[in-house]
Amino acid sequence: MDRVGSLPDELLCHILSFLTTKEAALTSILSKRWRYLLAFVPNLDIDDSVFLHPEKGKRERDGILQSFMDFVDRVLALQGESPIKKFSLKCRTGVDSDRVDAWISNVLRRGVSELDLLIILGMTMEDNYRLSPKGFESRTLVKLRIDCGIDVSWMAGSIFLPMLKTLVLDSVSFYVDKFETLLHALPALDDLVLVDVNWLDSNVTISNASLKTLTIDSDGHLGTFSFDTPSLVYFFYSDYAAEDYPVVKMENLREARIFLMVSDEEIERVRAPNNDLFEDDMDNVVLRFEHVGKLMNGIRNVEYLDLSADTLEVLSLCCESMPVFKNLKSLAIKSNESRGWQAMPVLLRNCPHLESLVIEGLLHHVTDKCGDACDCVSREDKGRSLTSCPVKMLEIHGFGGTKKEMQMIKHFLDYFPSLKEMEIYADEDGPTNLEAPGMFEQIAHLFTLYDQVYTCDVQFMVCGSFYKKLTAQ
Repeated sequence: MDRVGSLPDELLCHILSFLTTKEAALTSILSKRWRYLLAFVPNLDIDDSVFLHPEKGKRERDGILQSFMDFVDRVLALQGESPIKKFSLKCRTGVDSDRVDAWISNVLRRGVSELDLLIILGMTMEDNYRLSPKGFESRTLVKLRIDCGIDVSWMAGSIFLPMLKTLVLDSVSFYVDKFETLLHALPALDDLVLVDVNWLDSNVTISNASLKTLTIDSDGHLGTFSFDTPSLVYFFYSDYAAEDYPVVKMENLREARIFLMVSDEEIERVRAPNNDLFEDDMDNVVLRFEHVGKLMNGIRNVEYLDLSADTLEVLSLCCESMPVFKNLKSLAIKSNESRGWQAMPVLLRNCPHLESLVIEGLLHHVTDKCGDACDCVSREDKGRSLTSCPVKMLEIHGFGGTKKEMQMIKHFLDYFPSLKEMEIYADEDGPTNLEAPGMFEQIAHLFTLYDQVYTCDVQFMVCGSFYKKLTAQ
């Protein structure tokens, strides 16, 4: 029995909507019934890399590009005026821009709610596809993604996207004033994603009253960043530290992930303040790092905070301006041996209601400013910042079984007064001493003793196939 063929047309069209449009079109040869189902598929996923098979050299054949464009024309003509939900168009080989205009106009006219565009016409910026003003006029569009190769820097004419909730801009160029005009014209915007945006001005302001989530993932904006987003609840920020953060309004923020990037050269300059060779550049780097304190003050109402190792290093210059995170319940810290913990003591002291602490990697760059958060440097006030921290749950990831790590764990057990549970994870893919003969058994025995001596419940876990190998011995 043909169980698939016995399904109703509506369900078959729904199934076909999960395939690329080329794959869905190929089903038309199965039988007469399948021949016209593509006309009613609500999602179209058109990708010239799938159609042209560049790995087989098909792209260079005469007429193949024309054949691809004719295929898209036929699919849209077959669908007529039937409703469409999602239209994804990815063209990496110089297609006719007029044909692209017609395709986008077609789906907008039919009430598309999700539009995903990547159009590369050539290798230079002058060859970028100039998105028609009609791309910013739709009563039905809910999600819009504009990827590389598309010119939106002009942003002239009217913008009418009253239903747009999600906007993704990836590898596009923008003038700041045009970007601000766009945001002000999106009254329903909930989710904004900015990936490698090339800002054509130095001072960027993100202002939108309805915005709930904001993602910035870049590696090059060194101007200023201002945020006027009073309704924001989630913020992901990965970039080099901006020149300044003049305005940061995020009163309702609940979750923040701050993954600043720092070069080794910048770290060297900051750690060598008396080196005249770096004096001018050092002043600029130090000032940028100090201004990150303004960003931290703006996100002080968060309940969950995730910081990269580079961010923790930057915060070493913001200790005096570090705000009190009165709502923070969960803090996650990433660490590595080339970045310091100078900011850890003040950070822990300024989280009066912290319940959960996650540390990914215990080893870090040791200085005399690590404070009392670790036992790297012997001092009289050892553990003071820990004794005032109310954390109840501690997770340690990337444990490698070194003596230094064991000392750090004992330090935490000694000085966190409210600690109830500690979970320690050894990563099979990371550097570890656990494979040394008898090492796993010694560490497991030591943790068993900890569990008996301390009121904290200590659990030691080794992830993945490495655990299976150890338990089999």
